[in-house]
Amino acid sequence: MKEENKKVSKLFRKRWVVPSVYLLSAALILTGVLWFQNKTNDIVQPPVDEQTEQGTAVNEPESVPVQQAVEQIIMPVLDPNAVEIAKPFYDFHAPAEEQEAALVSYNDEYYPNKGVDIAMKNGESFDVTASLSGTVIKAEKDPIFGYVVHLQHDRGVVTVYQSLTDVQVKTGDTVKQGQVIAKAGTNEFNKEAGVHVHFEIRKDGQAVNPVAYFDQPLSALENKEQQTTEQQAEQQETNQNKTNEQEDDPSSTVPDASIGMART
Repeated sequence: MKEENKKVSKLFRKRWVVPSVYLLSAALILTGVLWFQNKTNDIVQPPVDEQTEQGTAVNEPESVPVQQAVEQIIMPVLDPNAVEIAKPFYDFHAPAEEQEAALVSYNDEYYPNKGVDIAMKNGESFDVTASLSGTVIKAEKDPIFGYVVHLQHDRGVVTVYQSLTDVQVKTGDTVKQGQVIAKAGTNEFNKEAGVHVHFEIRKDGQAVNPVAYFDQPLSALENKEQQTTEQQAEQQETNQNKTNEQEDDPSSTVPDASIGMART
């Protein structure tokens, strides 16, 4: 036992022994502290999901796509400045002179123009384009109206193209606004117009004046039904007043009601 104590005492007398012991002790303590911290982090920190690892915040709101621009109704031609309205839309509330100019003569009868007839100023043919983006629901040849194309749009709106030639679309096709769908031609219904395209806008089956809605969105047609109802009420009142006047004055004359009746 004494021999062992002497060896230990002799060992500690060497200069390198004590610093070595201190360094070894410090290394053990530091190792213990680091190990304890790692265990604590494993318990406290929540798991990191795949989205966070990629650098995206968990609660970051999804990006909202930019709303597409709303289309406005355009004239169905490439160059509006090169064409003119050969025959206007028949307005039941327009002056008699304007109504007469909007009548189409066919087989010795007169019919109100339910759209507008568009022609080149020089009388030549031209490309007919889609007034709005839509789906072709009819593309066929009619013995009276020539080749016809109907396009279906939102909000119960249909655009109609008649008196066509060289039709480039078929039923079921999706077309973009401004896309060429045919060329202007002739038809039997309105021979006097020569080479032209007959263009209509129908809202829920009722024809409206296209000129009144050019450069406007489809939403402009939403009040059409209310306006039509009011106009019909006004027309009925006017007709009733005329009837009363005729009864009071038998010599007075009333225009033939058959003039201007719409062709189905």
